[in-house]
Amino acid sequence: MLNRITYIARTIRNNQWRWLAITLGTVVIYYAILMASLVLRFGNLPNYINLYEWWQNVLRIIESTPSIKDSIKIIQDEWLLEIGYMNYEFGLGISEWSLFIVPVKVLGVTLLGALIATNYLLIHRTPACARSSLSSRSSDTATGLGAGLVAIASVTLSWVVCCSTPTWVVGLAMLGLGASTALWLEPLGSWLNGIGFIILLVVCYVSAKPLTYDHQRLEELS
Repeated sequence: MLNRITYIARTIRNNQWRWLAITLGTVVIYYAILMASLVLRFGNLPNYINLYEWWQNVLRIIESTPSIKDSIKIIQDEWLLEIGYMNYEFGLGISEWSLFIVPVKVLGVTLLGALIATNYLLIHRTPACARSSLSSRSSDTATGLGAGLVAIASVTLSWVVCCSTPTWVVGLAMLGLGASTALWLEPLGSWLNGIGFIILLVVCYVSAKPLTYDHQRLEELS
């Protein structure tokens, strides 16, 4: 196991700029897709931005909550930024939809990007002619499945139909699932997240093995 961890670290170190680009690119693309999905679904551009004092709120939660476990649960849902659309047809206005930037969730998406980058580098570290197409395809599929589960469970959108609560099931409601059914599925989010990360870690571990292909055979295939 230690050999595989060392190999993973060496692979990342040898491709650090590509690894960093994929990791950060995943985060940017992920939230860009979330915002684009809101705009396309509802046909309105965002018209307000709220910036919250996240760090001060975290300190206040820690000071005022006796239980560390409860503090962690509350901090997990603390907002940093809100971008949304306010409908002013109803008096002072109602927020119809919004995208929330939650630091803990962003950290999770960053970890997702890091695992995607690591798996990509491990799976595609050999020339195509030297790779087993079945093994490579299986690893790519598993990585996509794990990433998809984490991505779905990390959504932080809100919609007035779903009580304006930022949750991953808003995406399901936007796709046509009933709001009550979507909210009923909300507790499954942590399970989807956990299963997704486990799949990604398993692929990472399995793919982290030293190359053993025949160099002479590789030259012939090339």
